[in-house]
Amino acid sequence: MSRGSHLGGYYYRQLNTLEKSVYDDLSAGFTALAPVVRVRRLADQRLGDVFAMLRLDNPLLFYVPAYAYRSYPEADHVEVLPQYLFDKGKIREQQRSMTARITRLTRPWLTLSPWDKEKAIHDFILENVRYDKLKKAYSHEIIGPLGQGVGVCEGIAKTVKVLCDAVNLPCIVALCHNAPEKSIKYRHTWNLVQQGGKWYHLDATFDNSLQLTAPRYDYFNLDDKRIFRDHQSPVYPLPACSDGEGGYYRREKLSLTKPEDVENRAGQALRKKKDTFVFQWRGGGLNQAVLTDLVARCDRAAAAREKFVTYSLNLPQQVLELHFQIRKSDDEVTLQQPDEGQSAN
Repeated sequence: MSRGSHLGGYYYRQLNTLEKSVYDDLSAGFTALAPVVRVRRLADQRLGDVFAMLRLDNPLLFYVPAYAYRSYPEADHVEVLPQYLFDKGKIREQQRSMTARITRLTRPWLTLSPWDKEKAIHDFILENVRYDKLKKAYSHEIIGPLGQGVGVCEGIAKTVKVLCDAVNLPCIVALCHNAPEKSIKYRHTWNLVQQGGKWYHLDATFDNSLQLTAPRYDYFNLDDKRIFRDHQSPVYPLPACSDGEGGYYRREKLSLTKPEDVENRAGQALRKKKDTFVFQWRGGGLNQAVLTDLVARCDRAAAAREKFVTYSLNLPQQVLELHFQIRKSDDEVTLQQPDEGQSAN
């Protein structure tokens, strides 16, 4: 039986007794690569939910992305027909490859603190995975990021989970609704990670899409209030993330509340000959007047070093990335829109 069904899978614990039995039977059948899996009858949509929850709990089931089923009148069971990505031989080969890859990757992380484990996994995604604009089938699974170095949000979130599982860091794959009325055509997937008994949101895909010249941590351990500024409501219930002080920028003292602190920190970065400086503004709403003041102060700090500044702004999370350069640019402030398809890798 695959990992997750009786080892603390988050979604498994949300199911009732009948649904758990279907989850377990599907897990056992898929693990055995059975051509047909017989399960108790559920409503059509609920069978789909159990299948989805099983795969969110168990990213190692990368080889069964879909299914069909057949039923018979009056029968209390249905027959699920898994649609495997590969033949049995190829699946076993991919399983061995993924297991070896995960073991090699995570071995150096096992002795790290929980925070450093999470950061190592996040940074692995930013450094090694690029967005697959063609959205191949394997990019939705761990074999895309881990095997090919490409992925979409689903594959990236599942990769984060499988790496967290390997280093014993509690992790959930979150799935949200699309929103056609907001021009959001597709569902998005990210993670929740537990630190010190508290849950936080982690979206490595969005951070990957934002990085230009420096790693970004705009979506590293956010609370519900911040993540849902630019994420839609979840398809399945998630644990509350109520701690607003666990984010990367807060922890690293890069969450600034005073304009003079922004100017001073920009000056420090320039004196250290850094090309970039990234910070989160936490001194109230980042309206036009506040932004104009911050830009003027950073321009002044740069001018003292005979440099110019351009700015990349993630407005929903109020994160500014400053780029120090020797020539003035026509585009002083670029508004970034976090999006999985904008990955710079």
